[in-house]
Amino acid sequence: MSRSARRIPTVNLSHYRSGTPEERARFVQVFGDALKEFGFVTVEGHGVEDALIRRTYADVERFFQLPESTKTRYAVPERPGQRGFMAFGQEHAKNRKVGDMKEFWHVGRELPVGHPYRDDYGANVWPEEVPSFRDNTLTLYKELDDAATVMLQALADYLGIARTTFSDMTVDGNSVLRLIHYPPLKDRFIPGAVRAAEHEDINFITLLCEGTSGGLELLTRDGEWIPVDTLRGQIVVDSGDMLSRVMNGVIPSTTHRVVNPPSTEQDTVRYSMPFFVHPFSDCILKPLPQTETPDNPARHPPITADAFLKQRLRELGFLK
Repeated sequence: MSRSARRIPTVNLSHYRSGTPEERARFVQVFGDALKEFGFVTVEGHGVEDALIRRTYADVERFFQLPESTKTRYAVPERPGQRGFMAFGQEHAKNRKVGDMKEFWHVGRELPVGHPYRDDYGANVWPEEVPSFRDNTLTLYKELDDAATVMLQALADYLGIARTTFSDMTVDGNSVLRLIHYPPLKDRFIPGAVRAAEHEDINFITLLCEGTSGGLELLTRDGEWIPVDTLRGQIVVDSGDMLSRVMNGVIPSTTHRVVNPPSTEQDTVRYSMPFFVHPFSDCILKPLPQTETPDNPARHPPITADAFLKQRLRELGFLK
C-alpha cells in the first residue's frame, strides 16, 4: 500500500463507554490491533470539549508570543524538562546531539499537601501574563487524564486481563501535558535539526490533540514513514516505552517524528498539545506474566517508573 493510502485506524471512545455490546467489542478489538500494528490509533468521541481545546491553544499562542526574556522567567532549573518553560533547541532526541527546533511548557499533576509524591513531582508554575492559562490547562489535563483511564481499561480488555491493570498503575501518576510551539524556521533554523527528531515516547500512552498544522509521521513495522493527519475533534493515541516494557514488546513503542516544512523560508507555525500518561513513581515496570513465553522471554529487568523516567531524561539532555 502506498504511503499516501495507508492510514491508522479510527475508533470512537463513546462506543466503549456507552455503546452496544457489539460496538464495545469492536472498539476493543480495533483499538488493540491498531496499537499492536501501528503503535498509533485515532480516537473520536473522547469527551474532551472542543471549545476547551480552542481556548487552551489560544492561551498557548499568547504565551509563546511573549518576549524571550519573559518566557525564560518561567524556566524551572531544578525540574528541567518536567515543569514550566523549556527554551528553543534545549531538548534533543535520544542518541542525537542536535536540539529539536521547538520550545514548550509542561503542566504536571496537582497533588494535595501531604501527598507522598507531591515533592517528587514538583510544583507547577503559571505565567501571570496569561491569566486563563492555569484554569484551561488544568481542565484539559483532567479531561485527557479521564479519557486515558478509559482507554487503558479498554486495552486491558483487549488483552483479556483485569480491566484496571493499567489504569491502576497511573492513579496519581506523573503524567504531563506538554504545550509545544514550533516557530517559523526562517530565522531560527539549526543545521541538521528537525522540529522533532525521530523518537519513542517514554510513558505508557500519549494522547495528542490535533496539531494546528501537519508534520507528524510514524515509522511502520516494515520501515515506512507515513503521515499522521488528524481532523478537528480527533485525538491521536500512541504507545510508549513504559507500556512496551510492561507488555514485553507485545505492544511495542513506535518511532515517530515531526518533520520540517518543505522550505525553511516558509512562515509555518505549529502548535501541539500531547498528554503523556505516566505511572506513579514507585510503580514497578516489569513484564506481565502472560507476555513471557519461551519465544518471548523477559526483555528487560524490572525498574521503577521514576528510575526509568530519570534515565530517559538524562538521555534527552535534561539531567546530568
